[in-house]
Order: sequence, then C-alpha cells, then structure tokens
Amino acid sequence: MKLAIDVLLHVSTHKGRWVYFFLAVLTACAAFQMRLIQIDTDPENMLAESHSARTFHNEVKQTFAMHDAIVVGLVVADDLAKGDGAKDGEAKDDQVKDGIYSPENLAAIHQVTNHVLALEGVISQDVMAFSTVDNIKQGSDGSLEFSWLMASPPETASASAQLRDSIEKLPLLYDTLAASSGNAAAIYIPIADKNESYRIAQDIRAYLANVDTAGQWHITGLPVAEDQFGVEMFVQMAIAAPAAGAMIFILLFLFFRNWSLVTAPMIVAMGTVIITMGALIGMGFTVHIMSSMIAIFLMPIAVVDSVHILSEFSDRYKPGENAGKVITQVVEHLFKPMLFTSLTSSAGFFSLMLTPIPPVQIFGAYIGFGILLAFLITLTFIPAYISRMSPAALNKLQVALHQSEEVGNSEGSSTFLKRTVNKLRYIALNHRALIIAVFGAITLVSAWGITQININDNPVRWFKQDHEIRVADKALNAEFAGTYNAYLVITDTNESTDASKMLNEAQLPASLDEWVEQTQATINESDDANKMSELAMRIDDALFSNLNDDEQTALESLLQVVDAANGHANTFQQPKVLKHIEGLQSYLATQPLIGKTQSLVDVVKVVNRELRSGNETDYALPANNRGVAQTLMQYQSSHRPQDLWHFVTPDYRQTLIWLQLTSGDNQDMTNVISLVEDYFAKNPLPQGLSYDWAGKAYLNVVWQENMVTGMLESLLSAFVIVFVMMVLLFRSFVFGVLAMLPLTITITFIYGLIGIVGKDYDMPIAVLSALTLGLSVDFAIHFLARAREIYKETGSVPETLDAMFDEPASAITRNALVIALGFTPLLLAPLVPYITVGVFLASIMAVSALVTLLVLPSAMVFLKRWVFKGA
Repeated sequence: MKLAIDVLLHVSTHKGRWVYFFLAVLTACAAFQMRLIQIDTDPENMLAESHSARTFHNEVKQTFAMHDAIVVGLVVADDLAKGDGAKDGEAKDDQVKDGIYSPENLAAIHQVTNHVLALEGVISQDVMAFSTVDNIKQGSDGSLEFSWLMASPPETASASAQLRDSIEKLPLLYDTLAASSGNAAAIYIPIADKNESYRIAQDIRAYLANVDTAGQWHITGLPVAEDQFGVEMFVQMAIAAPAAGAMIFILLFLFFRNWSLVTAPMIVAMGTVIITMGALIGMGFTVHIMSSMIAIFLMPIAVVDSVHILSEFSDRYKPGENAGKVITQVVEHLFKPMLFTSLTSSAGFFSLMLTPIPPVQIFGAYIGFGILLAFLITLTFIPAYISRMSPAALNKLQVALHQSEEVGNSEGSSTFLKRTVNKLRYIALNHRALIIAVFGAITLVSAWGITQININDNPVRWFKQDHEIRVADKALNAEFAGTYNAYLVITDTNESTDASKMLNEAQLPASLDEWVEQTQATINESDDANKMSELAMRIDDALFSNLNDDEQTALESLLQVVDAANGHANTFQQPKVLKHIEGLQSYLATQPLIGKTQSLVDVVKVVNRELRSGNETDYALPANNRGVAQTLMQYQSSHRPQDLWHFVTPDYRQTLIWLQLTSGDNQDMTNVISLVEDYFAKNPLPQGLSYDWAGKAYLNVVWQENMVTGMLESLLSAFVIVFVMMVLLFRSFVFGVLAMLPLTITITFIYGLIGIVGKDYDMPIAVLSALTLGLSVDFAIHFLARAREIYKETGSVPETLDAMFDEPASAITRNALVIALGFTPLLLAPLVPYITVGVFLASIMAVSALVTLLVLPSAMVFLKRWVFKGA
C-alpha cells in the first residue's frame, strides 16, 4: 500500500500536467452527457415497477379508464366580490349574491371548458365540467331524460337558479364540480400523460389570464404539483450548487487568505459533482428529486479532505521549502485517516442501496461513488496543484496567515477561528464531567424526541406556503370534497359460472330452441353483463305473452338458467351486494378525513329516482337484480355512457369506489385505510369478495412505509459496518467505540429534534442519516488518529489533548464552518426539500463538530486507562 501511495504521489508532484489533462478530459466527457438529462418527480417511481401495489394501481387505472387529472377551479370569495361599504353577508350586486352561478361566472367557466377540450393531451370525452356532463331527470311524460347540464351559459337569474337546483340533486356532481357553498366551481381535466401536466397547466394559466371573472382561478392536482416541481427543481439545481460553491470558496479564502490555494478544493468539488452527475445521466438514469440533491450532498464531502490537507500544509510549509516534498509528507501523514473517512462515508451511502426504493438506491450508489472519486481526485490533483504553485504564491500564503495572526494579536486576541477553538479547548479540558452530563441529558431527551417523529409526506408540501400550487391546493380543498383521490376496489374472487354448461344440462324442449340459440349467442359473443341482463328481461316479458302451460313452464326453466348464470356473473348488480357498498359510503361520509365517496351505488340510485317519481323518497336501490340492470341500461343511453365503466367492469365482477380527500398527507390516507379496515371487520363483505387499494394517495403511503423500513435497515447495517471498520482501523475496540460516539449522539440529537419540533419525517430527512454517519465519523477519525500519533510523540495525556486543539481542531472547525455556512444559499430556495437539506446540513455539521471537540476529549480522559495505555 505504501509503495502504491509513493508512486501515486510521485506522479502527481512530478507529472502534474498529466493529472490536469486526465481530470479535464474526464470532466468534459461527463459534462457532455448532461445534454441527455431527463427529470422525474413522479412519486410512483419510488416503488419498483414490479411492486405489487404499483402493478395493481396501474391495472386499476387501465381497467376503469382512470386518468391523472388536473383540477381547475374558480373561487368567488366574499372579499373579492363585496363592495367597500358592504356589510358581512350583504351582497353588492346580483353577481355576488349568485356566487359561482352568476351568468358572468358561468359564461367564463363555459369559455374555459371549451378551451380545455381543444388542448392536445387532454382526454376530452372524460373532461368533467358544467357543460360536459348530463343532467339526469324525469321528463314531462314521466320518462327518463338525459340532457346537457349546461349546453350554453344561462342568461337569466332563474336559469342559473335552475342549474344550481339540478346540480344539488346530482350527488355525482355536487361538491365535486360545484361547491356546496355556491362560491366555487371546478373543471376536472384528465390527461393522457402525466408528464405533460406542466405544459397543459401553463397553457391554461396563460388563457385564464385573459378571462375576466369576479373570482380567482386556481390550478392544482398531484400531476401538476409533481411536474412543476420537476421544472423548478431543474432551475434550483442550476442555482443552488453554484451558489453553495461560491459561498464555500469565499469561506475558504477567509481561512487561508490565498485565492490560488483555495481554488484547488473547488476544482476537486466541481470535478467530482460533474463527473458523478454525468455518469448517472450517461448511464440512462433519470434525475429524481433524490438524485437532484447529489450535487448538494457531494459538494461539502468533496472538500473535506482538501481542507484537512490545506490546513496541515499551511501549518508545515515554510518559505523556501520544496512544496512537492511538503505536500507529499502531508498526504502520507493524512492518507490513512482520509482513506477510512472516505470508506466509512461511502459505506453510509452505499447502505442506501439496501432500501427497496429505486431512486434512493441510485442516490446512495452515486453519492458513494462520488465520495470515493473525490478521495482519488484529492489524492492526485491537490498534490499536483500545490507542487506546481510558484514560490511567490506560496510565500503569499504564509505572509497572509502571518499578517492575519498579527492583526488578531494586536487587538488582544487571535483570529476568529483561533478564538473559537480556544474557547472549545477551555471548555473541553476544564469541564469534562459537566460536558458528559449535559450531552448525556441531551441524548436522553433526543431519544424521547425520536419517538415523537411523524412519518409523513405530500408532494404539494414540497412547495412553500405562498407558492401558487400550495395556495390553489388550500383554496380548492377548502371549497370542495377534495382534490386528492384514492380508489377502493372490490373484486369477486369466486370462480365464474360456466353458463354454456348450465344451458346444456337444462335439457330444454325443442319449442325453446330459438330462445336457447339467443342465450348461447349472448354467452358466446359478449363479456358485457348488461346484454345478459337485457336477455333476462326479454324472457321475463315473454312470460306474460300468450303461452300455453307447457311453453310457460319451459320458458321459466330457461329463465332460471339465465338468472343463475346472470346472478353469479353480475355480482355488482345484486342489491344485497350494493347495500354493503352503500353502508360503507354512509359510514365514510361521517368521517372528517373523507370529503366524499362515489360509486356504482350513486349511479343506480339517481337513475332509479328519476325512473320512478323524481322524488327523494325513491333515491334508493331497486329491490331486485332486474331493477338494478334496468337503471344501468337506461344510464347507457346518456351522453357519457363510458362513465359507467369508471365504477364497474362490464362483467360486473369488479367495482371501484372513488374517495375524494381534502388532504394528500400520508398520515391521513393511512387513517382512512384503518377506517375501512375497521368497518369491514365489523361488517364483513359477502363470501368471495375482497378489496384492495389504488390511487396516488395510497401509493405514497406504500413507498413511505418502504422508505422508513428500508432506511432503518440501511442505517443499522451501515452503523455495524462502520463500527467494524473503526475497530480495524484503530486495531482497538475502545477506539472503535469512541469513533462511533459523535455519530451516535449526532444522529440521536438531529432526529430527536425533528420529533420535538414537529417536522415531518419525509424524503430529505430520511436520507440525511447517511450524511450524518459519514461526516460525524470523518471528524472522529481525524481527531482520534491525530491524538494517538501525538501521544506517541509526547507520552503525556495533557500535552496530547492540548496539542489536539491546534491544527487538528482548527481543521475540523474549518470544515464544519465551511459546510454549515456554505449551504446557507439553500435557505432561499423556493422548494422545501432544498431548504430542509440546507438547515439540517448546517445542524449536522455544527453538532458533529461540537460533539467531536467536546465529548471525545472528555471521554478519552475518563477512559485514559484503555485509550492511552501506560498513562
């Protein structure tokens, strides 16, 4: 190993131009791959394509023709419409009094709907708006009548009032297209490709800017939130990483006072980031929200080793010395701790590959690769760079540092860095018992805080509260039953009845041959259960025609065969089964987490009401299968017959209940799942029926659970691996335990703080554990390795600890400050995950540095019998 390092350092210090050349070529090739970048912010991809929940979700979308939808809403708020002198509840004019139903607002909604229907990528036949859905009512002659709800905008107050009354009688539309408050209307826009949602939303926004109404337009929906996050994430990537790099560069200059010298670690950091991201993109991986943070995570890690090298080099180098020899000595001296810090840091991120979440696996793999790459670049480029610096530039380094110290001393103190380190020295060496007690108490409180952590995520919350997506989400969910969707799918798992076999076994007389042929043809040619129901009704009608006794008995036998086959096949035409769904919907309607549910039951009850009397007393399920079948066949004559298949399959063996939720938080969806489980535990489904979940809100719950379990497993495995590596590095169990001390305290504190302040445990928070592990161990390794070397030279514990607060403590403090302050630009980001990363990066660095410089010396003194053998 030593021979390999000597050869590598010789090449770096004597053939520096080759190092420059290879690094430049590699960086350029990686940068060229950036042109292939593809952004992916779909939370669905947090699950593997083969995951059962994901495959079932996609099957449900295909089976029931469900599409991702954009929601456009118009909200007429009182404060927008009232005049200056109007009192509460007093309208300024008819427009205010009518709310969303004013002729002007209805005309605007009609206008926007027509524009939406013409947009490329919109599933126009499934668009839900006032002018695209049916009004179902009883005609003047008592027959069922389907007419467009708003064929054209009403021009009179009475026509608007009639429209409002019609909507209030249609549970499928009420509180979905029109708010119960009368102050908001919505347009549901299904799209063919969710990746086109941002383009479509931008088109609609541009159009809405020229639509004059008394209210405020809003656009929301998970597809829009996810796609817009991708666009803004791309912009944030281009701003945050360079801004953080600039801040780090300035801070390094303040420490070393030499522009030329501090350029070296920045080249290492930028080269590492570009090569790593180029490799990820070039290998065909999309840039997910996780992988977009690779640059943010790698930037501080990539400069850590460089800062240690520059710190020791600036302390050792004297004017006139050979810079190549000095930097060689420094790297040889720091090689072992740098190697192990790189290995342990990469191990922390490589452990993320154990999680069952593909984007997290990619994130962990490439950060782990980037850390090792940064180590290799640091080991070759920094010696090459410094050895090629001119004596004049190196002398400026010493002069700048010397002048800085003189200025500080002339003011009766040292530099800020030295003042900070000296204060830490005094506390660490004079208040050991207090330090152990304080950090012990903090750790206990933090452990309790971890138990208070809320596991929760919501793509809409990735934006700041004043972002238009968040504003729209809040406004529309306050007015409507909810813009978040979950699907409860109930399936008949009983074996299908062989209708042909039953027909053959019936041995019907020849007089029924014509009916038998029709029955067999219906069985053979169609999977549409409605046709079988229609046949049953035709046979039923024939029973009341002029038949002799034998013919009537034979026809009744055939009807029994059809009913037997039909009754089993048409599971969700049976009133007793529909009543179970009706009971579930009634129960869920009482739960505050659920704004509204829709199902086949609602379709049947509305049509049944209008078929019978039009009165609410008949808003009920028919008494028998044929009554249900009749309502559904009547519904098929509407302008939107395809809507029926959003709720049930053509063979009536699988049905869907659409749940509208006002919250997209995982915790709320988890509670909804529990509510349904509790209901079915008390009210079991009929034998052979089973249920499962689909929808984006449910998928978010699944991958969150996978993430929590996966992150915990990866953290524990990485913790064990790093501990073993520490024992091997120091060849001491005691030193291995000491090395893990800062890591353990930092992780406990950071996650305890998250639980105490009530910050949700989301994606960025979950992966920060890997960063905590890597950086905390980095500081501990350097501290312990240097302490052991200094003790070998001095043989004195006090002298060793005192010496540790010179260059080693300064290097650790520099690193902590550079990283903590270097990422303050992230706090100005418009995207919450980046703000989270910025805050917790700074917190991790501050806590881990403090624990290393305060707790480790105290622990080493208390354990000096084992730490400093022979002391």
